[in-house]
Amino acid sequence: MSIDSLDKWNRIGRQKRSGVLVPLFCIYSKNSIGIGDFSDLKLLVDWAKETGNSIIQLLPMNEVGSVFCPYDALSAFALEPLYLSFSDIPAAQGAVFSTLIAQLKKKYPAGKPHINYAIKKEKIALLREIFSGEYGRESADFQCFMDSQGYWLDDFALFKALKNFHHDAAWFDWRDEYKYRDRQSIQRFRIEHDQEIAFQKWLQWQTYLQFRATKAYAAKKNILLKGDLPILVSRDSADVWQHAEFFRLEFAAGAPPDMYCAKGQRWGMPTNNWEQIRADGFRYICEKLKYAGNFYDILRIDHAVGLFRIWSIPYDDAPENHGLNGFFDPGDEGCWGAQGRGILETMLSNTGMLLCAEDLGIIPRVCIDTLRDLGIPGNDVQRWVKDWDNRHDFLEPKEYRELSVAMLSTHDTTNWPAWWENEAGTVDEALFMRKCKERSIDYEFVRRQLFDQKLSGHGRLRWKSNVDSVDKLCGVLGKRKEEVNDFVDLYLNTYQEKVKLWKHLGFSGAMREKWDSKITEAALTVSLQSKAIFCINTVFDWLYLTDCFSGDPYQYRINTPGTISKSNWSLTIPVPLERLIKDKVNKKILTLVQSSGRK
Repeated sequence: MSIDSLDKWNRIGRQKRSGVLVPLFCIYSKNSIGIGDFSDLKLLVDWAKETGNSIIQLLPMNEVGSVFCPYDALSAFALEPLYLSFSDIPAAQGAVFSTLIAQLKKKYPAGKPHINYAIKKEKIALLREIFSGEYGRESADFQCFMDSQGYWLDDFALFKALKNFHHDAAWFDWRDEYKYRDRQSIQRFRIEHDQEIAFQKWLQWQTYLQFRATKAYAAKKNILLKGDLPILVSRDSADVWQHAEFFRLEFAAGAPPDMYCAKGQRWGMPTNNWEQIRADGFRYICEKLKYAGNFYDILRIDHAVGLFRIWSIPYDDAPENHGLNGFFDPGDEGCWGAQGRGILETMLSNTGMLLCAEDLGIIPRVCIDTLRDLGIPGNDVQRWVKDWDNRHDFLEPKEYRELSVAMLSTHDTTNWPAWWENEAGTVDEALFMRKCKERSIDYEFVRRQLFDQKLSGHGRLRWKSNVDSVDKLCGVLGKRKEEVNDFVDLYLNTYQEKVKLWKHLGFSGAMREKWDSKITEAALTVSLQSKAIFCINTVFDWLYLTDCFSGDPYQYRINTPGTISKSNWSLTIPVPLERLIKDKVNKKILTLVQSSGRK
């Protein structure tokens, strides 16, 4: 194990731990105003303590743009001011502001199924009023914060002021003197809009103070906070505007087609120009880690394989092609290992946080081997932890990677009950249709012959039980096996998958198509008992031990990759934190965690 990881493991401890993944926007309390905030995060710490979980994993907390996607942030540094708690801002106290805050709370009540992000504009407007009474009376602590964050804060505050000036237009649509950072024009703007720039800095100071206080509260309860570091930022971000040389603006990042996304994915963010970042001594990366270290004990590197190579799509390619016309950059596979290892070693040498890696999807062996060599845990998602090539069956708990984070679901997948009911034992309809088209196979004919229409839905096709051999599959396709090996792989890894999982979870007798809490409990138990050092499950999978949800579990989804929807990044849990802390399910969760030997 890398010596740089060893000291971090010694600080965290090498005992097996259990945790919960919670986007902050998902939770709320009786005091919340339309969305969870930093004070609610303290209540979540209390719930984690009650249930025996010692890790709280958050999604990126960076300020977001118009689609409110935490992985498409306006800055890799600046935090989202929507998460500020008025109760923890001294200047917000008093009768006048108390009345305004109460009015805002009445207009945007917490506990709705999805967040109404219209609240952001009004909350920021009220925060601006609060700041106006303080402007010109900056404290020594505020000044110290501004001085210490000079690498990013000045430009971010200027960027935000300019966005407001341009009615929230993207920086590449600004007037040329601002788009291209003409020095005299920028200086004149700074003078004319000094209060707005100061306000943006004040917002970041307040988020810094409240997040730091939350971390201190968690530390007293022996709860570790795990953050999430996106390797990309929005094309319309302060980072790209400030350091255009660090990004390849002619490309959009994404993911290649696979069995879960038939056309691949196009995320839209520009890819990193690692040559320029390296030439600057990786300062951009090191500064990000330095700031994140104020808030987290552990840090997840999002899409870690992108440090080795990334799927790059020409920016002018038609959006409806998604990721179909991309390519891996660098193109030379022989370069991937050296690039990824060099970046990761730099990161390890410049942070005290324990690093974890999201290594899901099509992952080259060199990435997996490098993460293992450097002591960086990857992810083992139960539905994908399989012997894909030989047994085509789920791995036993003892077969998980020890250096991994086990989980039932991610923020980008369906929750576990939704997967059980709608996806287990199925193939992606769009993928199957495209493969048929490529081979000139009559899709409508084979669909009727191969798949059970009553048990198919949500864009997934479930095999008929009588398609019980590869020969039958090939017969319906009208092709020799060697002509349709990709179809055969799909079949072998999904046919009777649900039956196999039923047995894997320890059940006997007839398999139940519909989910129930006993099935979730069995799935959680397998994950908790795995060899993985950490087991972190979404708050939704934990809460499916209760009866607080209703209807098709497919509706309770944090994000559907490759789509833009008001349902993405806005889902809330169905109970307030005060009730959750007292719920009888907590004893069950505590028993499951303790029985697995985790803490």
